[in-house]
Amino acid sequence: MLLPKRVKFRRVQRGRLTGKALRGNKVSHGEFGLVALEPAWIKSNQIEAARIAMTRYIKRGGQVWIKIFPDKPVTEKPAETRMGSGKGSPEYWVAVVKPGRVMFEIAGVPEETAREAMRLAANKLPIKCKFVCKEETEGEQ
Repeated sequence: MLLPKRVKFRRVQRGRLTGKALRGNKVSHGEFGLVALEPAWIKSNQIEAARIAMTRYIKRGGQVWIKIFPDKPVTEKPAETRMGSGKGSPEYWVAVVKPGRVMFEIAGVPEETAREAMRLAANKLPIKCKFVCKEETEGEQ
């Protein structure tokens, strides 16, 4: 699973999930992409599950890029703990995803194969996603 090697602060505040993605909203490396349509926190194990689903389907053909990285620690307090006594300990890592963010890219495979691989990956994620081609994202400017 993905997680940072080291971070400046062990615990961070939750933040807000407002607005659209300003960066990472274009297909830059591959030919096809999977774009988020909703804001969400995507866990590192969900990213890994989507990656495995894609690579299994394309059977070593083509190349896959993961454009999101889980760099935000999420803390949880133990069950049946009284209020107070500080913030909980980090439990898992999430990537903050806003609408319009290209999460995965794929190249070197036909469009039908890429579309099906992205559909399988989207089923592993907790948000609605859209399949896009490179030309579509460049034409939005």
